[in-house]
Amino acid sequence: MDLTRPDFWDDPDSAQKVMQELGFQQAKVKMYEDLHAKFEDLTVLYELATEEEDNSLETEVETEVKELQGIFEKLELEILLSNPYDQNNTILTLHAGAGGTEAQDWVSMLYRMYVRWGERRGYKVETMDLLPGDEAGIKSATISIAGENAYGYAKSEKGVHRLVRISPFDAAGRRHTSFASVDVIPEVEEDDSEIMINPDELKVDTYRASGAGGQHINKTSSAVRITHLPTGIVVACQSERSQIQNRAYVMRVLKAKLLELKRQQQADEISEIRGEQQEIAWGSQIRSYVFHPYNMVKDHRTNVETANVAAVMDGEIDEFIAAYLQSTKTAK
Repeated sequence: MDLTRPDFWDDPDSAQKVMQELGFQQAKVKMYEDLHAKFEDLTVLYELATEEEDNSLETEVETEVKELQGIFEKLELEILLSNPYDQNNTILTLHAGAGGTEAQDWVSMLYRMYVRWGERRGYKVETMDLLPGDEAGIKSATISIAGENAYGYAKSEKGVHRLVRISPFDAAGRRHTSFASVDVIPEVEEDDSEIMINPDELKVDTYRASGAGGQHINKTSSAVRITHLPTGIVVACQSERSQIQNRAYVMRVLKAKLLELKRQQQADEISEIRGEQQEIAWGSQIRSYVFHPYNMVKDHRTNVETANVAAVMDGEIDEFIAAYLQSTKTAK
């Protein structure tokens, strides 16, 4: 599209998308140019260090090489994000599994982990829906994470996550194992024609939102829950003050979930897809987080592990994500 056309801004939404894509591409070009310049500077520095036999320059060269290697590894991961929707924003849904209150507390810990991860990467993170636990923690939560390649990176987190620790809810101080599931889907554009939704197949409920928001959020039925009757998919949102805004977001999430279902299923029978889903319990986990009797987080798909549990729970999960993406490349 020609940005100099007089009518370019007549459609602000379309123009904004073009400008955003332009910004992404310009950033990539700049990264390549910076990388090329850095490589040339490093080559000159290496030649100088060799000629002068200067140990201090050799140390500087080693430091620069490590920095350059880190940039290359980051670019390599971005190259792997070439699948449809990898560049899109993403929607994470967390559900408590086996373990009762302990599992609900585990969901709240994962919820914080993903919020911190998104913030660390400079993404925009919003909580779209949250159902508190009966005694503590969270039964379920839906998080929107917006930013370049958000879905491409976050898709590695889809699956069952297992926690082993001494439960703070057990007066006897016994060790407990609990589970939570994480579902990850890409957010699709409203004008994506691949999925058409029939309004007659929707059940729409409105209710008063819970949680933060002040007096207004408790006085009006701004929260929206929509059930897609043919599939039984339920999507809710209570983050916005306006019922119209919440409904618009719910429809985007519903379209994304239906698209994901379409991509996964091999037949039209929804029951077949549900039958293939793993139980949120023992033996189906993709990653284990062990707080006792030792500290370890291990991804069972790649065997990557770390003893720095605190850092992982603070959102430092890029090591696991990178290993997963690399493993998918190897599998291909």
